[in-house]
Amino acid sequence: MDKIETSAEAAESAALPRCYEVHANPETASGNKDLPKPLQKPVESKSPAQWAYERLILYIQNFEKTLDGDHEVAMGFTGGDAGVMRIEGMGYFDPDIITFYGSDGGGAKTQLVQHVSQLNVMLRALPKTIEDKPANRIGFRLAADLEDS
Repeated sequence: MDKIETSAEAAESAALPRCYEVHANPETASGNKDLPKPLQKPVESKSPAQWAYERLILYIQNFEKTLDGDHEVAMGFTGGDAGVMRIEGMGYFDPDIITFYGSDGGGAKTQLVQHVSQLNVMLRALPKTIEDKPANRIGFRLAADLEDS
């Protein structure tokens, strides 16, 4: 039986965030179907920076779920030879800036500041830096921070 919605409910549903993925391997885990409460707010109530930040957290968290205990999430850069940055923090500056904090392959402190219209992130798995330390899972810390705010 089809659900009947008022025009207001239909308009609200159309503006609410959704996540949809299909993979070649049906065993591959897809992104969150049930979005955390902070992401369930209508898109119009968020700046482009906040909206990009929240979705990136989900992508990072889902990517980390596929990693073994010897790898951590990093991001690769497209264009130029800036290399790879181990993601150690992330933030946004309303209305349209996303920033990533981390370190490069040589351990140098790095920060990327990027306009949301130029956002292009490739998540990569890097071996963790200290052998006897558990892998850092930044995605879960970022998600927990969303729930607290």
